Amino acid sequence: MNRLLSFYLLPCLALPAVCIASPLIEVEDRGGSSALPYYQDLVPEPNVQQATQQNIGVRGTGAFPVRSTQLTPGEVQGRVINAPGLQPMFVVGDDEFSMTWLLQRREQLQQIQAVGVVVNVVNAERLAEVRRWANGIEMVPSPADDLAERLGIRHYPLLITATAIQQ
Repeated sequence: MNRLLSFYLLPCLALPAVCIASPLIEVEDRGGSSALPYYQDLVPEPNVQQATQQNIGVRGTGAFPVRSTQLTPGEVQGRVINAPGLQPMFVVGDDEFSMTWLLQRREQLQQIQAVGVVVNVVNAERLAEVRRWANGIEMVPSPADDLAERLGIRHYPLLITATAIQQ
């Protein structure tokens, strides 16, 4: 019995070593700019003493301001896209147009379980206000210039689904 068990366990023990030694295979490289600037402020959560001495990191103010230079509030011409499997997402900013749009579509966004990307927000207090407009919908602050370039969008607020981009 022990030999039989050893026979079956030996490959399981050797497999991780083989996986670790294998080089990574690059499937696709679309180029673009480095994401390093967006990660520089991400630091482990500081202890209480450090937190009072410096206010950095995602939990502090180091991730702000969030700027998307290619996106501004404005009218969006809807169009059909083909992105199977894409989770519904929406893009808003800290402005009157986004607030009105979000308040009008809040129930629809909740029903389709859309996730929000908040662009052009100056600080954590303003982000909290934008999140209040959404009333519990998941929203994350993030620059969206790359998204704007890939989808050919210049304005927000907008909803992106697997089949359409619409305002």
